[in-house]
Amino acid sequence: MTTLAGRTIAALRSEQDGLAALVPSLTPDQLTGPSGASAWTIADVLSHLGSGAEITRAGFLAAVGKAEAPGPDFNQSVWDRWNASDPQDQATGSISANETLVADLESVPEDRHEELRVRTFLPDPVPFALFAGLRLSEVAQHTWDVRVGLDPSAALSGESAEVLAEHLAGGLGFLLGFIGKPKEAPEQAVVAVSGTPYRIVIEESVRFTTDDLPATATFTGPLEAVLRLIYGRLSAAHTPAGTEVTGNLTLDDLRATFPGF
Repeated sequence: MTTLAGRTIAALRSEQDGLAALVPSLTPDQLTGPSGASAWTIADVLSHLGSGAEITRAGFLAAVGKAEAPGPDFNQSVWDRWNASDPQDQATGSISANETLVADLESVPEDRHEELRVRTFLPDPVPFALFAGLRLSEVAQHTWDVRVGLDPSAALSGESAEVLAEHLAGGLGFLLGFIGKPKEAPEQAVVAVSGTPYRIVIEESVRFTTDDLPATATFTGPLEAVLRLIYGRLSAAHTPAGTEVTGNLTLDDLRATFPGF
């Protein structure tokens, strides 16, 4: 698929297939052990992915005319049900729920990718590509949360990093208004991401862009590390060797600007 929606769904498929291969092998101790999300176990993360898949699918089915729009209490009822499940059921259910959602997204013909709109938590329905991008934003980071609980050297997949970067430089850029804390940076900056067209701009607000702006600093490291930085997942313990920031900001300054959520 060549559309942004298609590339995003392909990345979601890869993430799903990877988790589907991994999760059945996890022991009870691993499921209840720590994840990359500091307050959550691996089972908690999988539960979050499963409930999110169910909620996301409800909005999708309404958009394509296969179901009524969910009511105001729907999300909470889904969260309550998942939270009440035991860790093994959360893990098994997560794989099932995400498989159903990804298969549904894959069923949309490519010639509908540009015209389809889906209602989300945002005020107005969003393009299908952005809808899928919102889901990839959740899935890529939380899949890393699962994997890093088992392997401290885990990284985001290259495919997901490439697609998610494209989204953050486009319609998904509004998320940086919630994620970024520009007042935590010691000064304004334009951070070039070495080897890519991307820049992190820190002014009164934060944005991720392909605008060819004069750089005041350079981030040297893999693109996946930049994406984890933006989502607050690039602690010193999980920073790839050779990653550095030169110029008017340090890597620690950027970590403070993107503390996670």
